[in-house]
Amino acid sequence: MFDLKQVVRPNILSLEPYRCARDDFKTGVLLDANENTYGPALSNISEEEKSLELNRYPDPHQIDLKQQIINFRNSRPNVFLKDVIKDKLTPQNLCLGVGSDESIDLLLRCICKPSVDKMLICPPTYGMYSICATVNDVEIVKVPLLYPSFQIDIPSILKTLDENVKLVYLTSPGNPTGKLIQVKDVITLLESSISQNWQGLIVVDEAYIDFTEDFTSTTSESVSTLVNQYPNLVVLQTLSKSFGLAGIRLGITYSSTELAYYLNAMKYPYNISSLTSNVAMRATNIESGLKIMYEYVSNTIKQRQNVLDQLQTIKGIGRNIGGLDSNFILVEVLDKQGQPSNEVAQKLYNELAVANEVVVRFRGKEVNCEGALRITIGTADENQILIDKLKQCLAEINK
Repeated sequence: MFDLKQVVRPNILSLEPYRCARDDFKTGVLLDANENTYGPALSNISEEEKSLELNRYPDPHQIDLKQQIINFRNSRPNVFLKDVIKDKLTPQNLCLGVGSDESIDLLLRCICKPSVDKMLICPPTYGMYSICATVNDVEIVKVPLLYPSFQIDIPSILKTLDENVKLVYLTSPGNPTGKLIQVKDVITLLESSISQNWQGLIVVDEAYIDFTEDFTSTTSESVSTLVNQYPNLVVLQTLSKSFGLAGIRLGITYSSTELAYYLNAMKYPYNISSLTSNVAMRATNIESGLKIMYEYVSNTIKQRQNVLDQLQTIKGIGRNIGGLDSNFILVEVLDKQGQPSNEVAQKLYNELAVANEVVVRFRGKEVNCEGALRITIGTADENQILIDKLKQCLAEINK
């Protein structure tokens, strides 16, 4: 039986949430928060900026934004959702953060006792999990993804779980793998960990999830709609990728309402600015922003296949070793003997960036990623420049 109170740190369980000036009153003559009542110190301010009242502290709860986000996710639930009505997402399932990185750190501080508890990751994976664990003095346990499928090794994960492993971080689609973890495997891990009485959380980072979607379908690959069905599930998302809003820094944590309460009690009261909230509301609006997001995702998927097709014709480029579930691909760079080579890949990476101003990521030092470059899919013009420059640089390197 899963019991969240055995998972959350005792000091967080007893934490009294900070009550800020905007918890009680938001309108009227507001003289309670020591704000500058004359307005923002800007010589030119637009009507939209005026409407945001930038001299006032932002809404600490962002209920309207949370409602808009869950309307989007509830409209296409995961196929494994058993009760669409009873387990529907509500704003109380969400905690918003400054990008997913704040959410990663917040979960560690909520769940893991420094120098005692552990966090499990499945490399190759996103590097910030390890950074946050180290900062919080939480030991890292590694169970690599299966190769070449880049799917989770369920038996090995279950065998590794003990009373001190409190968090399991999974990235789906993976970074740098670009591979969606099969939803049935996530469900198996959730149910199996409960059946062996493990008291911890499975965290699924879905930063790239929208690139897997068929938006004409009535269901989704996202497991975000399953958090009320599985109390040991937490899902992270962001507006940085499919919504093209990396600059506003908005991350979304989906969890049981009980866990969301503790996370919201821990977060800084005004962590989401009025400017961020305003842009996010426009982007997640079903009549405007979502249609643009669908269009951009569709364009990216078409360009992804085009880039991969062209790369496969270039001598010295090997397989796409990752998946086609994200806005990037992970391709091998080969030596003259046709073997994946970190040396050649590093040379190609440097030559592209320094002499040709085309910047990709060298990922060859990751587990099972020998000779790999991670290439983000750009616009049609950017992609053609990439292909032309890459072909030219490889020819020079392999002379």
